[in-house]
Formats: sequence, C-alpha cells, structure tokens
Amino acid sequence: MDFSSALLNLKAGDRMAREGWNGKGMWLVIIDDWTPAPYEPAAVAGLEVAPFIAMKTADNKVVPWLASQTDILATDWVILE
Repeated sequence: MDFSSALLNLKAGDRMAREGWNGKGMWLVIIDDWTPAPYEPAAVAGLEVAPFIAMKTADNKVVPWLASQTDILATDWVILE
C-alpha cells in the first residue's frame, strides 16, 4: 500500500512497516496521550503529550520518526498483526 493508506492505518491504531526496510523488526506507531510508558513521565510532570509517529528500531528502541522522500513515495507499506 502507499503512504497515504499507511498513515490512515496508523491513525486507526495499526502498526505499520515497509517491506523494503533493511532492519529486522522495525515498525511505526502513533504515540498519543493514551500511550503508556515510556512517555508516562511527561504526563506526571503535567505536560501534554502531543501525538507523533514513533519507530521501533531494529535494536529495540523507540524513537521519533521522520518520513524520508523514499518512505513517502513507497508502495510497499504493510500492516503488522
């Protein structure tokens, strides 16, 4: 699927990935005010967590994600179960 469809699926709560990514086990998810740890400390500090897209990396970290031109134009997006 294309990025437009992938974004709609992310907004619906699905985890998304690209078949063309080299890293094993990488995927995206939307982090928002309903997401538990590791963003819980922000809520405890009285800060609002604004929604953003995060990536689970191949080395098992969660980082903010920024789409590349290649990601935006790709048609190999898939929903992960």
